[in-house]
Amino acid sequence: MTENHRSGPDPGVVTAARAGDRAALEHLVTACLPLVYNIVGRALNGHADVDDVVQETLLRMVRGLEKLRDPSAFRSWLVAITIRQVRNREQSRATDRDRRAHLDDAETITDPALDFAGLTILRLGLTEQRREVAEATRWLDPDDQELLSLWWLEETGDLERAELAGALGLSDRHAAVRVQRMKKQMEVSRCVVRGLVADPRCAELDGIAVPWDGTPSPLWRKRFGRHIRGCGVCAGLDRGLLPMDRLLSGLPLVAVPAGLDPARVLAHVTAPHATAPHATGAADSGGGGRLPRGRHGRAGKRVGRQLVGKQAVVGGSAAVAVVAAVALVAARMTAGPSAPAADTAPPPTPVAVASPSPSPTHSASPSPSSSATRSASPKPSAKPTPSKHTAAPVQVASGAKKGVGVWTFNGVSQALAASGASWYYTWNTQHQGVTTPSSASFVPMIWGAASVTDAALAQARAEGPYLLGFNEPDMAQQSNMTVDQALGLWPKLMAAGKVLGSPAVAYGGDTAGGWLDRFMSGAKAKGYRVDFITLHWYGGDFRTPQAVQQLTSYLAAVYARYHKPIWLTEYALIDFSQGTRFPSAQQQADFVTASTKALDALPYVQRYAWFGLGADPAKPSSGLFTSGSAATAAGRAFQTAR
Repeated sequence: MTENHRSGPDPGVVTAARAGDRAALEHLVTACLPLVYNIVGRALNGHADVDDVVQETLLRMVRGLEKLRDPSAFRSWLVAITIRQVRNREQSRATDRDRRAHLDDAETITDPALDFAGLTILRLGLTEQRREVAEATRWLDPDDQELLSLWWLEETGDLERAELAGALGLSDRHAAVRVQRMKKQMEVSRCVVRGLVADPRCAELDGIAVPWDGTPSPLWRKRFGRHIRGCGVCAGLDRGLLPMDRLLSGLPLVAVPAGLDPARVLAHVTAPHATAPHATGAADSGGGGRLPRGRHGRAGKRVGRQLVGKQAVVGGSAAVAVVAAVALVAARMTAGPSAPAADTAPPPTPVAVASPSPSPTHSASPSPSSSATRSASPKPSAKPTPSKHTAAPVQVASGAKKGVGVWTFNGVSQALAASGASWYYTWNTQHQGVTTPSSASFVPMIWGAASVTDAALAQARAEGPYLLGFNEPDMAQQSNMTVDQALGLWPKLMAAGKVLGSPAVAYGGDTAGGWLDRFMSGAKAKGYRVDFITLHWYGGDFRTPQAVQQLTSYLAAVYARYHKPIWLTEYALIDFSQGTRFPSAQQQADFVTASTKALDALPYVQRYAWFGLGADPAKPSSGLFTSGSAATAAGRAFQTAR
């Protein structure tokens, strides 16, 4: 886009792209991507389909460009296409829900770590009332989410009211009425956000929230809002609220990764991501660029976000898929009859990731079915080329810090004994199917709210001196707990009499006002005991020195905030910013060697656990063993780490 956002892209660029100029087309795609990504992201509230809809929108833009009569009207035309694709996807999802009834409900749940409220807060560093506004967007009705996606961009200076109205098919006057109604719902939502985080919180509001599962929704906005309007204690929650127009004015877009260069990406993209759209308006539910999602899928859990130290990078998956798709269409628009088809390029090695953490449907009473058994993502994968050389025997070393996350697979006990790990855990209070070797100890975990039972706590007490707290409570597809809910259950964990680790957040452990920070502040205020900090970390930079530096910087920042010992209970190199991407086997092995050395040298890191012990030989992963005796390159590096 040009410097003046409201003017749209230069008509000359649009004209050149329409005529088949490849460079102009790439420039246009680069300029359009942030706007399209922000509209779709907010309209779908961070649903997993965001990547597909962004891809479909850009495909339709490129394919329909030659029919655009007025280049100066490009942006209005693009916004209308974007909203139409959002509506098509919503209709497709509604039809699918009607057909499947209650099956696979987990696929339709928005992950708070991926929604645009969370991304906006992370990327733009919002504070105070701007943060409240972003959080309040989660409580809107779907129609208002769609309107919000456009109105937000109007207030930030990226759209005009005529473009907003035109995209919705409304007159300016009707659009104004709709905007005012949506803003009233936002004001109610802001009060709800304030009421739920108030300290102390209204006792009556607390009672209303007992059956609430912690997921923002229009229904619960109405219930909480009805109470707030008639409650003397909550009456002052709207005091000092600034107009949203002022709060949003001048805010930038939630950006795609700054290092994403379409020209560079186009040189590496291939056909599997570049499926052309159907003739119908609805996007294919299995469109390119989107990983399959499941109840256990870590791919579904982390898509769209790469955590490096204190920073979060978003939108990479959508961007890569979009540029790949546009590359295919552009090639077909610009190539002569003798030019090779873009979709004949050899496919890249697909990726899949084994999921470490138990399902959110973890039963209250631990059982083999609720243990940490893992299933890999169902995305097809090319089999690796067998090595021509037999790996040399390694000298297995052990160290007091070195541990591993374990789930059941053939030969798991043999692999655990051969790994050199001095401790392990299974995301559970039991270790069904795993025999603990004499060289290692088992550490139990209370996974989530449903795990806080007398039986589970008795099992935890029967194990060693340590107990791990809740698993990724800041993730919807993991234990998915509010800070208040976790604090309410914490005394039961303390009563187990163990050296107790904090809930293990997925990200943002060093962030002021983040989930962990609010939990630790609440625990301190209530006099609750937290003996050590538990963290997870995944790196998307596959260069060994940089990855180690990013990891240790994050740990140092967390230690500086809480001054407590740290257990790093999940870590590996996996890039979740562009789908799910793994480094080469040698890169992962090099990182194992360098990171374990660095972690051993940090006095405040008491223990670390690699993710994880098991690996599928047919799929890329970060695992250490493909069977009881066959170690991966990372596994051999782990064996020798001290």
